[in-house]
Amino acid sequence: MDSFMFVKGFNIFEIIKDEIFMDDLFQNRFKIRSARLQNWNYNSAAVYFITICTKERMPFLGHIENEKVILTEVGKFAADEWQRTPEIRYDMNISLGEYIVMPDHFHSIIFIKENEFNSEFGSIKQNKDNGNKFSPQRKNLPSIIRGFKSAVTSFSKTKGIEFGWQSRYWEHMIRTEEELQTISQYIINNPSNYGGKNNPLRQND
Repeated sequence: MDSFMFVKGFNIFEIIKDEIFMDDLFQNRFKIRSARLQNWNYNSAAVYFITICTKERMPFLGHIENEKVILTEVGKFAADEWQRTPEIRYDMNISLGEYIVMPDHFHSIIFIKENEFNSEFGSIKQNKDNGNKFSPQRKNLPSIIRGFKSAVTSFSKTKGIEFGWQSRYWEHMIRTEEELQTISQYIINNPSNYGGKNNPLRQND
């Protein structure tokens, strides 16, 4: 994994109106508290932890056996497609941290490093005369997610396989090395934790 410089003293939560509680995520609740950060430039260099859930939390992407994920055809495509993200978006200077395709959701850490499209690390664009024109909109985190979701959906339609995503996705900006390690370990442990009693979609054997 490439190293990444974390900026100290910058608190992105100061501009979040709806609080995001990590405890909810770590208990597999996946409550979407805030999908977008107001006035945040998503072109900016940053490290994100993202979660995308399937429609109605259906296990379209696979199932769990012996604490391991057995992916469906769509799940395998999703994993391959996400792995190709740095190649597809080669001009955005992207690298991937830990990621995993689960039966009904997807987790990943993604590093969007400095490139020709983003501004100074962590900068907040002032929404004044230019409205919300953070250019180009196709070179930011939302565009990456849109492209990924669209590719997986198109694949499922081509194959005639039932599948769907939730319309929104969840994101969290990682601000410290400690947080990066904690979330990375959470992703690694996700398959073994998936069958726990707190998981609302636990499948009976």
